[in-house]
Amino acid sequence: MPANRSTLLRRGIAAIAALPLLSLAACGYGSDSKDDDAGAKIATGAKKIDGLGSVKIGYFGNLTHATALVGNQKGFFQKELGATEAKYQIFNAGPSEIEALNSGSIDIGWIGPSPAINGYTKSDGKSLRIIGGSASGGVKLVVNPEKIKSLKDVKGKKIATPQLGNTQDVAFLNWVAEQGWKVDAQSGKGDVSVVRTDNKVTPDAYKSGSIDGAWVPEPTASKLVAEGGKVLLDESTLWPDKKFVITNIIVSQKFLKEHPKAVEAVLKASVETNKWINANPDEAKAAANKQLGIDSGKELPAKVLDPAWKSVQFTDDPLAATLDTEAKHAVKAGLLENPKLDGIYDLTLLNKVLRAEGEQTVSDAGLGAR
Repeated sequence: MPANRSTLLRRGIAAIAALPLLSLAACGYGSDSKDDDAGAKIATGAKKIDGLGSVKIGYFGNLTHATALVGNQKGFFQKELGATEAKYQIFNAGPSEIEALNSGSIDIGWIGPSPAINGYTKSDGKSLRIIGGSASGGVKLVVNPEKIKSLKDVKGKKIATPQLGNTQDVAFLNWVAEQGWKVDAQSGKGDVSVVRTDNKVTPDAYKSGSIDGAWVPEPTASKLVAEGGKVLLDESTLWPDKKFVITNIIVSQKFLKEHPKAVEAVLKASVETNKWINANPDEAKAAANKQLGIDSGKELPAKVLDPAWKSVQFTDDPLAATLDTEAKHAVKAGLLENPKLDGIYDLTLLNKVLRAEGEQTVSDAGLGAR
């Protein structure tokens, strides 16, 4: 590969964003979450974990990050952390969250697979570990039904993805290649025109006719449907058992080594939150939307919230084998040089929590820290 192209690829990957679904006002690395929920207050008589005054948790204002949204809104994290305060920062791009993790501005974060892979490989495996799963699914190809009536009609059309090299961009490029079509990954030009468009403006681009469809996560997909779009393909149908990782939990290796009890508390809260979400889907949907409103200033309308919520599955399993596959897709597309993912996972504490809860343990697909 020519040196100048290699540099461009690295710069493209450095710009990876993990599902920026809502536009949030950001200052510094991310916006502080407003805490107006009584359930999130520190209980009287609670004790600090590891002597820590706080644990700093990052997440996106996305439904695919609903474990963090609900865990914040319902006070699950604060309950498990005792007198150690749960502090939150909200992000709308993967690189900024990785930067915040590396700098110590956050300790633990919810994030998509592409920026997790990129953050790990760019640091030569020294920056982060994936310590748990959070969500699967929630990604769709939505098109203008007047212009695209079948999958073969996608050829020659303009399809949006959120950002060059992000999780959905890689997935769409891989799907295009499997159709036998050719697209230059960097420029987006070829048998299909790939238009990299921020999710917050994709619905307007669709309404104006500047794109014919989009391969996007929720709730952007449901926003397009509300504008008259049609779901042509649900990405989950392309994966074994219709499951693929869309959100993981990461931690800085320094924090994991120095404060394992605090990490275990957050993981316990995450497992409890997912259990509550799956047992109380309607209440959980309302709680997630309430927190979205607090974080972004605007809740989602029912016509967008309801279908979007149905397409996301919440799971403690990081679905490690699918992350490995996604990395291979990025390599095949020319967006990532062969990454060394050995050691990206450390599921020791998660499996400890799951065993204590009487749940099945999960696999790191051979990519665990040794």
